[in-house]
Amino acid sequence: MIHSTITSREFARDVGAAKRAAATGPVFITDRGTPSYALLKIDDFHALAGAKQRTLLDVMDDIDGGEFEVELPRVDGMPKPLDF
Repeated sequence: MIHSTITSREFARDVGAAKRAAATGPVFITDRGTPSYALLKIDDFHALAGAKQRTLLDVMDDIDGGEFEVELPRVDGMPKPLDF
C-alpha cells in the first residue's frame, strides 16, 4: 500500500488532490512537519477498525434499544376513489 504525505496548507488548498491520493493508500497530513492526521477511504477505515458494514436494520435496532412503537391510524371502510 502506497502512502502519501502532504502539509496542512496543501490539504487546505487542494482537498481533491488529497482525496485522489487516498484512493491508493493513506494520506498523512502534517502540521509543522509532524504527521497530525491520516486520510483514508472509508472502506480502508472499516477494515482497519474491524467494523462490519451496518444495515438499516442494525441502525434501527440501536434506536431506543430496538424498542419503538408505531401506531397507525385505523381506516374504517374502503378508501374513497381519487378524483382527477
